[in-house]
Amino acid sequence: MMLRAILTLWLAWQALSPEALKHFEAATEAERLKQYDVAVAEYHKVTELEPAFVQGFVSLGQAYVEQQNYDAAVAPLKHALKLDPNLGSAHQLLGYTLLAQGYYEEAISHLERVDDPGALGVAQLETGKLPEAIANLQTALARQPANADLMYYLSRASGLFSKELVDTLMAQYPDSPRAHQAMGENYYVLRQMPQAEKDYREALKLQPNLPEVHMELGEVYASSGQWDKAEAEFRAQTKLQPGNAEAAYRLGNALLQQGKAKDALPELRRADKLLPDMPETLYSVGKAAAVEGDTAAAEKSWTRLLEIEKGTPLAAQAHFGLAGMYRKQGKTAEAEREMKEFEKLQGGGAAQP
Repeated sequence: MMLRAILTLWLAWQALSPEALKHFEAATEAERLKQYDVAVAEYHKVTELEPAFVQGFVSLGQAYVEQQNYDAAVAPLKHALKLDPNLGSAHQLLGYTLLAQGYYEEAISHLERVDDPGALGVAQLETGKLPEAIANLQTALARQPANADLMYYLSRASGLFSKELVDTLMAQYPDSPRAHQAMGENYYVLRQMPQAEKDYREALKLQPNLPEVHMELGEVYASSGQWDKAEAEFRAQTKLQPGNAEAAYRLGNALLQQGKAKDALPELRRADKLLPDMPETLYSVGKAAAVEGDTAAAEKSWTRLLEIEKGTPLAAQAHFGLAGMYRKQGKTAEAEREMKEFEKLQGGGAAQP
């Protein structure tokens, strides 16, 4: 396809008059030097001398786009499409130009003709075509995974679509378990815990076997230090979903927070087995093992954590835990080494356990 386009352009150049070709070459050189005012003037001369030369109008539109003079770019690009309605480069440039000006619907009609899912997805986002926008933006981000703009637009489209679905849920099924769950989630995000608890409780009253609600209600209790209530909800979650690693971890952590290290260890080890090498689980396994006097298990877990985590608050906590354990064992050199690592991370902003 690209070879065909180059060949077509080369044949068109052969048809240019010497004077038009001179202006075209001057415009191309001016573009290379980012002298866009000169390029615009030279491309204008090309289009005046060769009104049937479609590339002259496309290049003129491109030069205007480079100037960010989008309004002026529209006319030559539309004229190019009159000369060749299937010219992909003109459709793409005109789509960009209309998108930049906020003419989203019109931009879509051109961007749908070319392979540019990113620009098309943005236009669809702005016109409320959220499922289509998400699909195109995901495709574009897969091609350019480090593109921050695409990440932003996909996040925005996904958030709006999520809100749209929740609004529909609330409007059509306001008394359903899922509606109360959604309200609970909203209150949780707003840190309005009494309201969140009320809606989660109502959801469970309507449907007691909703596992996600037990997890979320447990987090409400955990956030306010009500660890006994959190334990009950996480335990209900693990009963409903014994293969859920996060539920096992949260139950183990709730038990650990209450000083029940012996009961916490089996749950934390089960969480690590279900989903190995999660840093939070490794830290908690080490802490529970240390409390229970199983120093070998604690050392193994914290050392593994430090192989995965570098320079984080969890890494600092692991170094601190190892330092205390080594000190009790009389391993002075090892304790000092770990304490130095802890202090180094403290200086870098890592939180003390």
